[in-house]
Amino acid sequence: MNEAFKATVLVSGTGSNLQALIDARQANRIDLDIIHVISNVTAAKGLVRAANAGIRISVLEHGTFADRDEFDRALSLLIAAGDPDLVILAGFMRIIGPRVLGPFNGKMINLHPSLLPLYRGTNTYQRAIDAGDSQHGASIHFVTEELDGGPVIAQAIIPIFSEDDSQSLAQRLSPVEHSLVVATVEFFTAHRVECIDGNVIVDGEKLEKPLQLQADGHLHTQ
Repeated sequence: MNEAFKATVLVSGTGSNLQALIDARQANRIDLDIIHVISNVTAAKGLVRAANAGIRISVLEHGTFADRDEFDRALSLLIAAGDPDLVILAGFMRIIGPRVLGPFNGKMINLHPSLLPLYRGTNTYQRAIDAGDSQHGASIHFVTEELDGGPVIAQAIIPIFSEDDSQSLAQRLSPVEHSLVVATVEFFTAHRVECIDGNVIVDGEKLEKPLQLQADGHLHTQ
């Protein structure tokens, strides 16, 4: 019997996407062993969610380190100790430096609340509204040294309504993000996706455009 796919999850806030993964595991949808949850914020609710699920938790307060390099060194060692198959950034509000990325290149993914390559960085909801966009969404991409610039694996799209503000748009996107995270990690646990030479490979074939989350909550290939 094969061992479950091992993941370490990095959070800075509520951990709602982490909870979606925990729930999917408990429902036997994904064969995922979340071995470690790490946060740079002591009061992050995601740590409570992890503890309630019996998952090991660690806190690395970035403000307690002399500089970014020291923080990155500690974070890299902490992640490596669990030897995860995948590192999932689920609302982790710190830029990943090369010291952290290096050992996990091609094994680290990030959830970003925009339809990349649109709106890298922060404040994506308001930027989409200000631009007059008709739709918004979320992307999951492999992490590279370029901020929110790694190859995109999958996306989910929602409409922008005329009455939307940034808060209402974020609230409507949140449950869609949960579905997107679960559906994408499902591909990893089935060993269907990898990153080779900067390309997303799904089922042995180069992905020409991101997979799209479907109404049934799954990702489907052509």
